[in-house]
Amino acid sequence: MKTTGFRYGTTTVCAGILLMSALLAGCFGKKETVGPQKAGSAGQIAYVTTDKARYNPGEPVRYTVTMEETEQGGELIVRYKHLDEIVEETTIQWDGSPEVKWEWMPPKDDFKGYMAEIYLKQGREIADHANIAVDVSSDWGKFPRYGYLADFMAMDSAEQEEIIERLNRYRINGLQFYDWQWKHHIPLKMDGDQPASQWPDIANRMVSYDTVKTYIDLAHGKNMKAMNYNLLFGAFEDAEADGVKREWGLFKDPLLENQDRHPLPDSWASDIMLMNPGHEEWQRYLIDKEKEVYRHLPFDGWHVDQLGDRGILYDGNADKVNLPETYGPFLEAAKQELDVDYVMNAVGQFGQPYIAKAPVKFLYTEVWDAHPLYRNLKEIVDQNLKYSGGGLSTVLAAYMNYNHADSPGEFNTPGVLLTDAVIFASGGAHLELGENMLAKEYFPNKNLTMPDELKDALIVYYDFLTAYQNLLRDNAADIELQAETVNGPALSSEPERGKVWSFAKEASGRQVLHLINFTGVTGMEWKDADATQTEPEEQTDLKLKVNADGKVKKVWMASPDYYNGSAVALDFTQKDGVLELTLPKLKYWDMVVLEYGSRP
Repeated sequence: MKTTGFRYGTTTVCAGILLMSALLAGCFGKKETVGPQKAGSAGQIAYVTTDKARYNPGEPVRYTVTMEETEQGGELIVRYKHLDEIVEETTIQWDGSPEVKWEWMPPKDDFKGYMAEIYLKQGREIADHANIAVDVSSDWGKFPRYGYLADFMAMDSAEQEEIIERLNRYRINGLQFYDWQWKHHIPLKMDGDQPASQWPDIANRMVSYDTVKTYIDLAHGKNMKAMNYNLLFGAFEDAEADGVKREWGLFKDPLLENQDRHPLPDSWASDIMLMNPGHEEWQRYLIDKEKEVYRHLPFDGWHVDQLGDRGILYDGNADKVNLPETYGPFLEAAKQELDVDYVMNAVGQFGQPYIAKAPVKFLYTEVWDAHPLYRNLKEIVDQNLKYSGGGLSTVLAAYMNYNHADSPGEFNTPGVLLTDAVIFASGGAHLELGENMLAKEYFPNKNLTMPDELKDALIVYYDFLTAYQNLLRDNAADIELQAETVNGPALSSEPERGKVWSFAKEASGRQVLHLINFTGVTGMEWKDADATQTEPEEQTDLKLKVNADGKVKKVWMASPDYYNGSAVALDFTQKDGVLELTLPKLKYWDMVVLEYGSRP
């Protein structure tokens, strides 16, 4: 909805976190014991990346590890894991050079997430540890990790490459090209039969055709989808001169004297005049203009925007218009004429029941003041699953530190991580990462920058979202799973200050208990508008009792705040159906997984 220097992070685990004991097999079957050692103290694994954000089944994954130079060298012991199970292991010799490259061929199974755990072994010691996730999915819409781009001025290609590479490291697999267009009713400015070399956007910022085209090509090189942003009912004030008819519009009164408009600053090119998405002539006009876009720019889809509830509206015949009812027919007509991917914004959930029945890749909600609390984020994800019959994932456009972004400053790391923990655990994804990070609904706002700790933490969070996507987002269904703490803060079925929010899901034949820590926080509004949210109080050796409904054979945990997100086996006892176990650490979010040998 429209209104008025990034450093590469490392994925090395923080110094002081103990590696859990594990058994690694080398290339030749030699058994090596890992830990307990302090990983990260050497800091020799500087950066890990792969060549793509998403892989089709049968594609190799190409890894590049940047190392701190040393004469010592060593071995990289790599284990590829699906959830907590080792799929394959290998050992790579490192001669001390600054880069190590290799390939891995994942299993050909579709829609799977993996974690590559990379251990640097020097002599008999494990000196460092880094992780990176891999998504093997033939369709990005199954597990969307949506980002954005909002600056399209003439740019050096190296700057564009750096931005796309950074988003690739965050595993972003789709990009919304926000406000790249000339006029909403004529997105691509033409110069004869060819696109113009540049044009002003609605805010009179210059857009370069070459920049847009280069970004699309770079995104495709990382297997990211490029989505063309435009409203479904927007026209400039001068649209009649371009063949748009006034009677196609939406009006605030039955006398048709007041066409609905979205006011914008006087310095901008135009206010936005609203057209009727259900009017077939308007549909044909705009879809034809979009066809011209796709003839000259290889976008993969259309990110369709709206402006929320506009109140009582009338069409050109003075008949009342039920605006959300027009969304489905518009999307159906667009899909029939222009067979690309579609995503449509539901502003504050407005029109989402209709959008969910239309040909969209996933559901997208721009979250506003009617949903201010952490619990509301999960409620939206749950509601979207119901609207789509469990068939579509959810992405939330939820703008962080909103008031704080009125002036220059930094994003507040605890506020962002708590919101991401809630969204990810609920089964959603967060539209937040682009050239910068989102704080406002007008994406080019860049008053706030990301502190280094947040950049680094979000790499681990997005690895976690990707590696465990089959537990978080793959037909995960809410279940009742009673749990309580033996020591430490109480668990609560609703998010409450001073307590740990617990809820459970079942996915991939496993029960998953999510624990989100609200001890020591200052408030329960996800937006953290004034950037005042505090870190939760870290819990250590937290003892739990869980009422299991069968014989449990294995319990493990994983957290983006612990051990780089690697799965950690937990010792447990079970008596009379009650499990007792201990979590080594709970900072923001832990995921506890129960696997059963038998169930009634």
